Amino acid sequence: MARQKGHIKYVGTLGEVRHFKIKGNEGYFAGLKGGPTAEQIKTAPGFIRTRENMSEFAACANAGKSLRVGLSALMKQMSDSQLTGRLTAIMKKINIEDGSEARGQRAVLVSQQPQYLKGLDFNRNISFNGVFRAPFTLTATVDRNESTLSIPEFNPLNFLNIPSGATHFRIINALSVVSDTVYNPITGAYEPAEPTLNEVSNIAYSDYTPVNEGTSLIDVTAALPNAPTMTINVAVLGSIGIEFYQMVGSNYYLFNAGNALKIQETF
Repeated sequence: MARQKGHIKYVGTLGEVRHFKIKGNEGYFAGLKGGPTAEQIKTAPGFIRTRENMSEFAACANAGKSLRVGLSALMKQMSDSQLTGRLTAIMKKINIEDGSEARGQRAVLVSQQPQYLKGLDFNRNISFNGVFRAPFTLTATVDRNESTLSIPEFNPLNFLNIPSGATHFRIINALSVVSDTVYNPITGAYEPAEPTLNEVSNIAYSDYTPVNEGTSLIDVTAALPNAPTMTINVAVLGSIGIEFYQMVGSNYYLFNAGNALKIQETF
């Protein structure tokens, strides 16, 4: 793929070359127009591998979407513009690990390969570990439908990377469920193995806490609605985060900068 480096910037097609922007990347790009028709891709024997890849890519994209939907209340302030693509790439790594099915029908078994998600920062430009350095523990019940984030007392000025102007912060404990995504030979499509559990979540917050005072013990417990029974076909993600606020009068206003969220554990 060519990248335009001159002073003339435009999008569209010129002759046999089309010019375009890619979200999240600087500059303008160029490539030849044309290619196989949609019907050829759907039916021609020479495109069987393409069809297999497209089928599995859709499954990986849907699995990543389930993760984002479960935490949708946090995505606007916590994610970067390329999170969707990064999640799809992670789900593809998980997809490749399935050796029990043929290409084009391999499952996305998040429950069996959760290590690919652990440690994921939702904003690649803001590391949670770079913002929050105090010791903590995150534990779940044996039923995997409740977790508690415990943070011993600490001095925020020593353990937080506080954005200028922030007066308070809140700690986040988010529990969310992602089902394995499996191929249904009857419908010829991928589906969640546990549709009723998929995307179930709960996001719990600490109290608003001043940034310039030592804290007391912070316990934040997140419990999934109606205490659902987990199965072996789901992964329960334990995500932890921090939000910064400025207090004006009696109101707290969320900062656009400094907020961070990551997947700390899978249960």
